[in-house]
Amino acid sequence: MSQEITPNKDKRESLHHARRKFLKQSSALTALALAPPGLTKAAGNNLDEKAAAYFEQQSLQVEINGVQHELSVEPRVTLLDLLREQLNLTGSKKGCDYGQCGACTVHVDGKRVLSCLSLAIMQDGKKITTIEGLANGDTLHPMQQAFITHDGFQCGYCTPGQIMSAVACVREGHAGSEENIREYMSGNICRCGAYPNIVDAILEVKQKGGTI
Repeated sequence: MSQEITPNKDKRESLHHARRKFLKQSSALTALALAPPGLTKAAGNNLDEKAAAYFEQQSLQVEINGVQHELSVEPRVTLLDLLREQLNLTGSKKGCDYGQCGACTVHVDGKRVLSCLSLAIMQDGKKITTIEGLANGDTLHPMQQAFITHDGFQCGYCTPGQIMSAVACVREGHAGSEENIREYMSGNICRCGAYPNIVDAILEVKQKGGTI
């Protein structure tokens, strides 16, 4: 009979310390790659514990749904997690967390972005719009109203991302035909299969024109 060999206490503590140091240094390396030149010069090339600690928190100024925010975030925090966990803007959904379903779609400086694949610190100085920022008070955005009119959702989980992509699809000039819409909405997955109704909603908004 084989006997399982377990590390002694000192070895376990050593492995834990090494793993913790590796993770902190990895976070610092990511931050260095994305940080402004002035910060990287200040940090130098020594990615030890002090450098890692220096990059654990970064200041971030960003406009979200018309409101200015001054925040402090870790370099590894995604835009999606910032929105949901720190700002309580839970309309953007975490579906696959791999950029494959589109449920987390938001607009950054007017362009659609998968927030689960975007680091929060990369958005410094930018304007972000989430599904919560589309409506004008109690007046729904035309695309939101069109989704209701055409039953463009069932369970509703993917709907925020679908609507954000749909708005961008029209703005980008990719809503001229059903085929065009299906192509440029293909990054948003609907498990309930409401695609025909989603296409109808987008076509209605496109045909009515106006500013969206």
